[in-house]
Amino acid sequence: MKKTTRHHIIIALMLLAAVIAMALSLPRQSGVPEYSYEVGKPWINPTLTAMFDVPIEYDSETTKRITDSVKSDFIPIFDREEKTGQRQVALLAKALDSTPGISGNKQALLSMLTKIYDDGIVDNDTYDAMRSGERPQVRILEDNNVARLVDTQNMRSVRVAYEAIDSVLHVSSTMAAIRLNDYLTPNVVLNTEENDKLLRDALSSALTPKGVVQAGEAIVFNGTVVTPQKDAIIQTYTRMLQERQTLDGDDTFTLLGEVAVVAILMLVFAVFMYKMRPRIYWQMRRMVFLILFMALFVVAVFWLTKFRVNFLYMIPFAMVPIIITTFYDARTSFFTHMVVVLICSLVATHQADFIIMQFLAGGIAIVSIQELTKRSQLVLCAFFIFLAYVISHTALTFVRGGSPSSLGWYFPMYFAINSVVLSFAYIVIFLVEKAFGFTSTVTLVELCDINTPVLRQLAESCPGTFQHSLQVANIASEAALKIQANMQLVRAGALYHDIGKIDNPAFFTENQSGVNPHNALEPQQSARIVIQHVTDGIKRAEKARLPQVLRDLIAQHHGKGITRYFYAQDCKAHPGQEIDRGPYSYPGPNPQTKEAAILMMADACEAAAKSLKEHDENSLRATINRVVDNQIADGLLRESNISFRDVETVKRIFLQRLCAFYYTRISYPDDVKPAIINDEHDDTDD
Repeated sequence: MKKTTRHHIIIALMLLAAVIAMALSLPRQSGVPEYSYEVGKPWINPTLTAMFDVPIEYDSETTKRITDSVKSDFIPIFDREEKTGQRQVALLAKALDSTPGISGNKQALLSMLTKIYDDGIVDNDTYDAMRSGERPQVRILEDNNVARLVDTQNMRSVRVAYEAIDSVLHVSSTMAAIRLNDYLTPNVVLNTEENDKLLRDALSSALTPKGVVQAGEAIVFNGTVVTPQKDAIIQTYTRMLQERQTLDGDDTFTLLGEVAVVAILMLVFAVFMYKMRPRIYWQMRRMVFLILFMALFVVAVFWLTKFRVNFLYMIPFAMVPIIITTFYDARTSFFTHMVVVLICSLVATHQADFIIMQFLAGGIAIVSIQELTKRSQLVLCAFFIFLAYVISHTALTFVRGGSPSSLGWYFPMYFAINSVVLSFAYIVIFLVEKAFGFTSTVTLVELCDINTPVLRQLAESCPGTFQHSLQVANIASEAALKIQANMQLVRAGALYHDIGKIDNPAFFTENQSGVNPHNALEPQQSARIVIQHVTDGIKRAEKARLPQVLRDLIAQHHGKGITRYFYAQDCKAHPGQEIDRGPYSYPGPNPQTKEAAILMMADACEAAAKSLKEHDENSLRATINRVVDNQIADGLLRESNISFRDVETVKRIFLQRLCAFYYTRISYPDDVKPAIINDEHDDTDD
């Protein structure tokens, strides 16, 4: 399998794992959000906007009052069971006929029982309600389904009916034997089904919604007080959401949609890196960090919002561009930030507001931290982001029709927590450096301190080399700034590029004081010693635990060039012979970045300029052109991704800086002396 194919497969697998991790962490709310609020207190959630038409129903207190009123005014429906009375009278007559000793009260008893059934017998509860005045009338449902209003004053319960018969006819012991109670049963019975239907209709009519909150209209603004009426609308809206969720079935399609969105965004990110940032894409360590960092950040956001969706505004999303800008470039940082924001917007209540606010925060972070050299920059950046959050939140609230009273005091608190956490991004940067071997601008600035042990040793052992390194650092960093390369990296690389000379300082011209040990050596021996300073420098850098980027600059600052002076000596000593360039060539590799190319050019140009007898502008220009053109002709800059326009800019900056460095003041002739002014206070001797 080709190395490139294996690289693509690994990246694809990492993206797949990231998508799965993000999808599994998405909050599962069954499509119905849970709002935390109290009636009579401000709405602390984001402004709630209706996704569909919502009827404006009565609040619970009003609903209860209307319901009680409807129920108290409702006249129930009863069925009169005529056959029940007839059957019971017939059974009593039969019982009386079969019982001996019954007196002439038989017919009177049957007549009275018939009248009682005609008046109606009801159950005890209904009778109690009638006697208490709650049921002065009832409706009797006729055979044609027409309800007839009937007074209840003559209706009796079973017990009252028995007492009425007994009070009139004085039931004898003989009649008591037939158990009169067995022939008394309610014949006016409550029609439960019809009553429930009519009561529901009456309540529905009485509680008809007063209006409709249309789709897209705000139900309650953030920060406004939740009135009982608003509470009723919120509950109605939540219930309707739940009903729709039930009708639509499970949330399988919701999950599939979320996974699709996350997968598409991560795929777009990968394509961007492949097409627009190939140097980063083909560095596995850098791609691992980017994908891992995005996945962990998104997963953390999803888990935190499971507790409360408003916690989304306490999360420092600007930390993403700050950290990535520190180790990468602004475009990569901004694109990555927006992918993270778009994925996290899946859990935001107001997605457009969330995206706009995080867009502003990310832009401010990138502009503020392009060159992170001091911790105070993070604090200032966090302050500006806090202001951006507050202003954008206020503006967006007004856009949605809100007012100053609806802004909510807690959102500035969320933004303040966000900014405080953001100001500690320095700790995360330090951890990333240690975990992935990256080098931040802050670290480079610290390494540029000339009091570091390595640079102190260089200054003591090789004072000439140290001065040369300082001069190279000055001209190289200025050139890097002009062509938008990493200025701090170039400066640090320039200061450390020759630390390998510490092992043999006397063999380098800038450290010699009259005695040149190369005079006693063969050209190949001298070349080997000079070339060795690159290898020695790498070893010393490893021992000092300098970042890998600085070790790379040390290895590449001569590329695969040759020690021209000693190679020329060997050629002169053996005229007509072809001299092998191998012993005179540096091990390389050639510069792989703009920064390494700038360092190579600055190192050679500064050394060549120092060897000139005349340091006028024309001499310096000719020297710079000759040195850089030779490097280009030898192919040393071919792999560095530096353009010809950049090279011309670098040449111009080198010329300006070297001219300023070698500028000499006008010499005053010795024979011109100032006139002596006689002063009575002058104590000078004649």
